[in-house]
Amino acid sequence: MIVRVPASSANLGSGFDCLGLAWNLYNEIEFQPADSLLINGCDERFTGPDNLAYRGFCAVYESLERPVPPVRISFLKSDIPVSRGLGSSAALIAAGAFAADRMGGFGLSRGELLTICTRVEGHPDNLAPALFGGFTAAAMENGRAFCVQYPLSRSLRFLTAVPDTELSTALARSVMPNGCSRADAVFNLSRTALLIRGLESADMELIRVGLQDRLHQPFRLPLISGAEEFFSLVEEIGGSCAAACISGAGSTLLVITDSDHTLNELKDWLIPRFPSWTISRQTPDINGAAIV
Repeated sequence: MIVRVPASSANLGSGFDCLGLAWNLYNEIEFQPADSLLINGCDERFTGPDNLAYRGFCAVYESLERPVPPVRISFLKSDIPVSRGLGSSAALIAAGAFAADRMGGFGLSRGELLTICTRVEGHPDNLAPALFGGFTAAAMENGRAFCVQYPLSRSLRFLTAVPDTELSTALARSVMPNGCSRADAVFNLSRTALLIRGLESADMELIRVGLQDRLHQPFRLPLISGAEEFFSLVEEIGGSCAAACISGAGSTLLVITDSDHTLNELKDWLIPRFPSWTISRQTPDINGAAIV
């Protein structure tokens, strides 16, 4: 079977380690019964048992206390860039778990798969949109992952700007302080509530306020060369019709607007100023992981 899993942007400004949004940008991976483990179609470094798609596959069988069958894993399409804040690791883990459930005929729900995958990934913010699709919020409680899907206005338009340099999640997390003040916690909580409503109603004022953050973006922006200039251009050109945030841990930056005209104007301005970046329009994926 061939499993298709979408890319995703987590955090979304104030929604640190909680909110996520899936994109029509996919990895497609084929899983076949085999006599022994075989992984092809990817960098040779990732053809062993540490491959994340295989780890997701194993996690399902191990959680059910079943022996892991040998499998051939073939990477057919890998459009999600690695270490760019677009959920590449989560997509691989989700693909493996999704395939294992279908091949094994276990009938697990996506919520159960989310819990299993989170044991591998460590946090569910990218896994939730990868498995469920759409705009999600996720949290862990006593070893169980919880996920809800929120409505997302069809009036919104999205632009991703992917720099030509990687940014590892480990490095992005290492620059963050170990704790925060009560004022900063309240700042983010209040803005996350506004952001959810803004994304549902396409209220750009709520979105701009809701994307403000004190927990991770101030510490990660300096790690992304050109990011501060990028944010300034979005604010200057897009005005009240556009807002930007870091996608996941970076290095990708995400722009949200309610206007095709603003989106096109921003794209025309940004491309010549960041010629080595990949700047493209994104459309939300609403289905999540699927067999194709």
